[in-house]
Amino acid sequence: MFSVPKNKQILVIFVFLACTTFAAFWQVSHCDFIVYDDPKYVTENVHIHHGITIQAIRWALTTGHCSNWHPVTWISHMLDVQLFGLNSRWHHLTNLLFHIANTLLLFFVFHRMTKARWKSAFVAALFALHPLHVESVAWVAERKDVLSTFFWMLTMGAYIYYVEHPRFRSYLAVFTFLALGLMAKPMLVTLPFVLLLLDYWPLGRMQGARSTEREAGGAKQNTGVVQEALSANKKKGKSGKKLASGSSPGQTSRGVKLEEKTPADKYQWVLLRPLLLEKIPLFALAAISSIVTFVVQAKGGSVTSLEGIAPCVRITNAFVSYIISQICCGLY
Repeated sequence: MFSVPKNKQILVIFVFLACTTFAAFWQVSHCDFIVYDDPKYVTENVHIHHGITIQAIRWALTTGHCSNWHPVTWISHMLDVQLFGLNSRWHHLTNLLFHIANTLLLFFVFHRMTKARWKSAFVAALFALHPLHVESVAWVAERKDVLSTFFWMLTMGAYIYYVEHPRFRSYLAVFTFLALGLMAKPMLVTLPFVLLLLDYWPLGRMQGARSTEREAGGAKQNTGVVQEALSANKKKGKSGKKLASGSSPGQTSRGVKLEEKTPADKYQWVLLRPLLLEKIPLFALAAISSIVTFVVQAKGGSVTSLEGIAPCVRITNAFVSYIISQICCGLY
């Protein structure tokens, strides 16, 4: 029976994902700018109209325009205007190209971690065609979404490489991609926690060498207890093959109970601590981004005090909004 080599299968998956995603979203090339946020971001933003300039980059790095601090997103819009002017077709196609790249990177990352080709391809295809991504691709002002996702995927890919090759240069790539992603959209503040989840599965770093050494040390200690007990029995003239009367299985003649190791022993603080410590710079980035975002949105009037909207109203609104969003997703 004819079989396709694995490398060719992966290439076919890449081509299939790219073509399928393009076919699903190619209509955006006929879309125009809309009146919601597109004027503030592109069409009426005088800082964007001149393309990439020193003054424009300085503005991008210091502005809180639209109650957001995302200089990488502003620079991407400047680059689009530099290349294509205000032709909406190419602004939309840039969003689509980012979405295709994100889909391919997602497949690459999951396949690299799990070695499961077809499951990874299914996850990437579901990501590519999910209706919730339509807004991000078909709305120019949502460039920050596809752009930050691009850096999210690059951060995960760099992190996998760092796990395989733990050196400073590899870690610097993780740090850099995360910083760029936060400067595209601060939603990446949760990514360091996601990396911890990846440590548990599928990377399995919580069952690494330290766990093996700990198990070996525990086994050696238990062996020493048994030998000591048997030696004591021989001195008393008893058979070394029998335990003292009244001893239960798993107990020595001296009443020392042998500990049975369980899988839970592998996931102790001694294993988690180094994984947390290595992510302190990433958590610091996320904390700084959170503070900057709060300050910028407060200055922009996007933050309301507790006196303005009571906590009970906020909680109720969260539940209602969640239910409505789920109903809308079910309808579409």
